[in-house]
Amino acid sequence: MSTVHSSATFLIEFGAIILGLGLLGRFAGRFQFSPIPLYLLAGLAFGEGGLLPLGTSEEFVAIGAEIGVILLLLMLGLEYTATDLVSNLKTQYPAGLVDAALNALPGAAMALLLGWGPVAAVVLAGVTWISSSGVIAKVLGDLGRLGNRETPVILSILVLEDLSMAVYLPIITALLAGAGIAAGSATLAIALGVAGLVLVIAVRYGRHISRFVSSDDPEKLLLVVLGLTLLVAGVAQQLQVSAAVGAFLVGIALSGEVAEGAHGLLSPLRDLFAAVFFVFFGLHTDPASIPPVLLPALALALVTAATKITTGYWAAQRAGISAKGRWRAGGTLVARGEFSIVIAGLAVTSGIEPRLGPLATAYVLILVIIGPLTARFTEPIATRLTGRSRQSAPTIAETPQDRDLVPSPDAPAEK
Repeated sequence: MSTVHSSATFLIEFGAIILGLGLLGRFAGRFQFSPIPLYLLAGLAFGEGGLLPLGTSEEFVAIGAEIGVILLLLMLGLEYTATDLVSNLKTQYPAGLVDAALNALPGAAMALLLGWGPVAAVVLAGVTWISSSGVIAKVLGDLGRLGNRETPVILSILVLEDLSMAVYLPIITALLAGAGIAAGSATLAIALGVAGLVLVIAVRYGRHISRFVSSDDPEKLLLVVLGLTLLVAGVAQQLQVSAAVGAFLVGIALSGEVAEGAHGLLSPLRDLFAAVFFVFFGLHTDPASIPPVLLPALALALVTAATKITTGYWAAQRAGISAKGRWRAGGTLVARGEFSIVIAGLAVTSGIEPRLGPLATAYVLILVIIGPLTARFTEPIATRLTGRSRQSAPTIAETPQDRDLVPSPDAPAEK
């Protein structure tokens, strides 16, 4: 009888979670903003110290959260081909280096200032470094900027950030596990070797792999791709490489019609389990622990919003984009989201610093709300401020790039 009661309680709890997430997603869609902060808040409400802590369904939510991370990285890998990644590495690596330096260092510095130690500094550096591909892609679509000249620059930076996860995640996995220098170096060498091998195989034999996986039956395609991904992710985790990296590499290896078909089939599953992941992260964060770290989170958010804008502006300038496009590129990159939470989640699970999870939660909540606003308003605000400064100093000679900020009435609208 107790087993039946436990099963019924589980179904009621988990059903309520899924229904609640669906309603929150609809609410966010109606007002055209990311549902991620609402999912995190839902997790806070149902976790320790929340309004209604969960009971029997928490273990299942934990498994669903792990699947959510794997599907997030798989879908990300499906977006790119190995050739695209190699091309981006060759042409855009300076922008990637600037991005890492400007946005990872503030996180590391904040952790050290708070006295959290070097391991927490490496983790928080990743939290502040990686922009949210999902939020940014949605913002670009909502604002009608997918065809803009600065958009390829934005996507190149996101690709480099995503690819860097194949190196970064094994490093922090080894650090959080308490591995020594030798073991950590071995783990990183294995990760780099596997990533390089998969890229070579994907470039040379990607068609054969896709042909092997391909099926005209959507059910068979879904089962094969999902099963292969979970299998590779499990093997990768067994080798201390990271399940997420394994899933990302599977996505890269698939291309063409197989990648498109798998993307369409897996998107609903990704959205479901990703939402569960954000709830799971919130479950492990006590709402009472957020107010003490709110001020550092806000300061870090403001600093790294500025550094992301600087990154996008510099990268777009390097690509020959006009001043208006540079400001748009910078403002669009501000949002943080899924991968910041993934990185912080690894640290929370390992228990290295109890305040890191609450700070990461507050930080992401702030920037996932501010990000769409900076994407929309950074360029017009910069244009207005720059125009006023030029009016107050008319003797300064204008350059062609300066004139792009205030186009003449007869000039064609910039795309």
